[in-house]
Amino acid sequence: MSPSHTGELTFSTVKPRVGLQAALDKGRAGIVAEVSGSGLKGRGGAGFPTGVKWNLAAATVADEKFVVCNADEGEPGTFKDRVILNRFADLVFEGMIIAGYAIGAQKGILYLRGEYSYLRKDLEKTLERMRTEGMLGERVLGRDDVSFDIEIFIGSGAYVCGEETALIESLEGQRGEPRNRPPFPVNTGYKGRPTVVNNVETLAWIPSIMARGADWFSSLGTDKSKGLKLFSVSGDVERPGVYEFPWGLTIADLMREVGGENAKAVQVGGASGYIVPARDFERHIAFEDVPTGGAVIVFGPHRDMLQVVSNFMEFFVGESCGQCTPCREGNVKLLEGLRLLEEGRCSTRQMRELCALGETMQQASKCGLGQSSPNAFLSIVKHYGDEIMGRTDVIV
Repeated sequence: MSPSHTGELTFSTVKPRVGLQAALDKGRAGIVAEVSGSGLKGRGGAGFPTGVKWNLAAATVADEKFVVCNADEGEPGTFKDRVILNRFADLVFEGMIIAGYAIGAQKGILYLRGEYSYLRKDLEKTLERMRTEGMLGERVLGRDDVSFDIEIFIGSGAYVCGEETALIESLEGQRGEPRNRPPFPVNTGYKGRPTVVNNVETLAWIPSIMARGADWFSSLGTDKSKGLKLFSVSGDVERPGVYEFPWGLTIADLMREVGGENAKAVQVGGASGYIVPARDFERHIAFEDVPTGGAVIVFGPHRDMLQVVSNFMEFFVGESCGQCTPCREGNVKLLEGLRLLEEGRCSTRQMRELCALGETMQQASKCGLGQSSPNAFLSIVKHYGDEIMGRTDVIV
C-alpha cells in the first residue's frame, strides 16, 4: 500500500477547470448520477451518501437554493481540511459550483472556522481570480444556464457548529444550536430554503470524480467505503501529518507508515471517536468497521489513559451548547467521575453507573455532540479499565 503525504495528494494531479467543464457537459442529472455511482460519502464523519443528498435537494422545488461548505474543522486532532484550503481551494470551490449546478442553486457559502480566519485573504483572492477567469458569477464558463457565486462566512469558534443545522443557525445570525430534524436542510435549510451542506474534503473530491469518472473512484477502497480518504495523524508518532489512503487499510498499516508501531492505543475519529487498543490494530478503517472523519490521534506506551479521557471530557463540558439535558448535565457528571478516579475515590459501582449514563447520552442527546462525547470515556473504560481503576482503593 503506497501512502501519500501532504506533498503527494491526488488533488495535486487535478488540473483546474477540467472537472468543472466535464461536470457542466454532463448536465444536472448526469452530475448526480456520476456522484451517486462513485459511492462518495461525506468525508466529515457522518458518511451520508453525497449523491443521495444532492438528489434530494435537486428534487425539491424552490425559488432559491444554497450550497454550504462546512469548513468548521473543530474536531480535536483534525487538520486535513486546513491543508486542502491552503493548497487546493480551487477544487473546493469547483466542487461547490458543480453542486450548485446539480441542485439548481446560484449561491454558495464557505463557513470558515473562526480559528482559520487567517486563511480568508488568500481564499478571497482565489475567488476573485475564478471570477476573472469566468468560473464564478454570471455565465460560468460561458454557459447561459449556469450562474453561481460564493461568499465566505467566518464562524465564531463553537465546536457544535460543525453539526450542519447548528451551522445554519449560525449563518442566520442565531446562536449555534442544533435544530430538530425533520425537516432536513435539503428541504428546509438556510433561510428556509433547500440547502446542501458538504464537508471541505467531500467537495474537493468532486472535480476529480467528474474528470476521471465514477468508476475510477469506486474502484478504490472497499465495497461499502468507496474511494480515497485523507487522514490527520498526530500524537506519539515519528511522522505526523496528512496522509491519503484508500478506505480499508488496517490501523497497523497506518502505524507502520507514520512511525507509530509501538503505540499503546489510537483514538480514531478525534475526541468524539473511539479508542482502539494495540491488540485490535488489525481492524480496518472504514465505515463498516472503524469509521472516522479523518482524525487519528496516537498514544505511546507512556500515556496515562485516565489523563487522556479527562482531557477529552473537559473539552466536551466546555463545548456543549447546553440545549439538551443529557449532554449538558451528562458530560459534567462523567468528568466529575473521572476526578474521583484521579483522587482514588470512585467505586466500581459508581463506574458502572457512569458507563450507563454514557450509554444513555448516546441515545438521548439531541445532536452528534452529546451522542458522541461519551465514546472516548466508554471505550477507555472498556479497554483500559484495569489501568484507570487500579489507582483507587474503593471497590464497592
